[in-house]
Amino acid sequence: MTSQVSRTAEQADEAVLGEQRKPTGEKDVRRLDRVIIRFAGDSGDGMQLTGDRFTSETASFGNDLSTLPNFPAEIRAPAGTLPGVSSFQLHFADHDILTPGDAPNVLVAMNPAALKANIADVPRGAEIIVNTDEFTKRALQKVGYAASPLEDGSLDGYSLHEVPLTTLTVEALKEFDLSRKEAERSKNMFALGLLSWMYHRPTEGTEKFLRAKFAKKPEIAAANLAAFRAGWNFGETTEDFAVSYEVAPAATAFPPGLYRNISGNLALAYGLIAAARLADLPLFLGSYPITPASDILHELSRHKNFGVRTFQAEDEIAGIGAALGAAFGGSLGVTTTSGPGVALKSETIGLAVSLELPLLVIDIQRGGPSTGLPTKTEQADLLQAMFGRNGEAPVPVIAPKTPADCFEAALEAARIALTYRTPVFLLSDGYLANGSEPWRIPETDELPDLTVQFAQGPNHTLDDGTEVFWPYKRDPQTLARPWAIPGTPGLEHRIGGIEKEDGTGNISYSPANHDFMVRTRQAKIDGIDVPDLEVDDPHGASTLVLGWGSTYGPITAAVRRLRGAGEAIAQAHLRHLNPFPKNLGAVLKRYDKVVIPEMNLGQLATLIRAKYLVDAHSYNQVNGMPFKAEQLATALKEAIDG
Repeated sequence: MTSQVSRTAEQADEAVLGEQRKPTGEKDVRRLDRVIIRFAGDSGDGMQLTGDRFTSETASFGNDLSTLPNFPAEIRAPAGTLPGVSSFQLHFADHDILTPGDAPNVLVAMNPAALKANIADVPRGAEIIVNTDEFTKRALQKVGYAASPLEDGSLDGYSLHEVPLTTLTVEALKEFDLSRKEAERSKNMFALGLLSWMYHRPTEGTEKFLRAKFAKKPEIAAANLAAFRAGWNFGETTEDFAVSYEVAPAATAFPPGLYRNISGNLALAYGLIAAARLADLPLFLGSYPITPASDILHELSRHKNFGVRTFQAEDEIAGIGAALGAAFGGSLGVTTTSGPGVALKSETIGLAVSLELPLLVIDIQRGGPSTGLPTKTEQADLLQAMFGRNGEAPVPVIAPKTPADCFEAALEAARIALTYRTPVFLLSDGYLANGSEPWRIPETDELPDLTVQFAQGPNHTLDDGTEVFWPYKRDPQTLARPWAIPGTPGLEHRIGGIEKEDGTGNISYSPANHDFMVRTRQAKIDGIDVPDLEVDDPHGASTLVLGWGSTYGPITAAVRRLRGAGEAIAQAHLRHLNPFPKNLGAVLKRYDKVVIPEMNLGQLATLIRAKYLVDAHSYNQVNGMPFKAEQLATALKEAIDG
């Protein structure tokens, strides 16, 4: 969240060390400001479901939170191997936070592979809960352990809890008519119950969820509920867990309103629906499933009652072709994809530029090139979005900064597309798409008016006095052409990919006309009305850190740390990447140093250097994971001192 800060960054960083205790019978309750928990196990152990349920209960409790799901691309990687490890990290607090956290305070490791894959991130003194049943000789050898880390002293610096999760789960479910293998599947619910007890999480939502999820299999529902409650009771009764923890609701972090937990992809889906309703247009999604964008297709397919039509095409080209056809027919056309799909869609995006029709191209970026890292995050499609078409084919580009901000970004993308009759790129990424945070549900009167006026009749008078319809006669302010619904009497006009004559839209091979049309299309994009860039600079700094997209959280957390340590540093974050805000050049010239952190090799920095002749310094990472705040703080401190 980006609302009021209830504590300084330094106080937040030290919160776990500065605990307050209050005794409650035989068990102590310690009050913390924040906690970072990571659930890790085999990709079949249900870690994403476990993390999601813990997150939902944490959101309902009123904490601020940020999550980082991390899972393999394979549908089922080999069991018990390092490539098969799936994890879910959750950072929750009683104040506003910005990232899923740099390092977990608690690691739940369901097997040796999960422990080995994650132990390097766990600081000394943190709590580690391991499922001892999985630490067999064969499982240890599979991941390269010569001896059990539970016995060789390598974990002595941690607060280690050895829990036979599998055995305890099977024992708790012995009254059910389940095979041992079926019973073992509920061990993630046992772990969830234990962690829910440790951190005083509500349970009603999870119990309701389990009943609904397994409504057609009441025996399985009852077994999962029993495992969940057994985990809670184990925490309450075992001597190994003598302490539980409280993290109070983030009462001062949120402006008044109704909140819910939301992921980036869900926020995008809701934003698209809202945009279509605000424009009074049907919403059409033409899409081909691709990680990490598929959730938008899944979600939109549930909302036919809002005039949403979804089409799962046979390939990426068919998906965008259908979306562009829907735009021609008067719908809000949308296509969703990731980087490899954008490459396939590029010709049709160029056609949309030529036809000058509103179309939203939503790119949920992932690691590349080619198939790359389907489940890992990256910001490396910016230059593809800017220039990845033949000829001069300018397209507006915007990027959300947080999961909840994806809703506002979808509205803004629709505003630009509908007002200026152009395809628009929205660049999210895997970190935003799968991550989640609290979102204040906006009131309807806070939403923009996106009403569209279609062409109704002739708009041009010929020299002989005849009134005709010219499909490329432009609005003098926006340079947008009229949007004519096909089949409307008197509005018949040509459409196609060959260059059009100014005004009439007739096919034209005239060199002068082509030059004019190219410059006009560029001028339309350059003239898009975007807000000025806001700069956060309370101390008159000489160094500016400039970001875009999902780097917002880590950059802001790093800036808070530096300011808490007495450093002066300015921060600005770009939503509009094409066109840039009109004041960007003036902002850049105010600072001696400009640092641009990106999850690529410097794509925004390249654009900034080329356009503004500013010696912007890149700080880059392309390891499939988001920046850590401490890592960025160190790099920015070096930039300030350098």
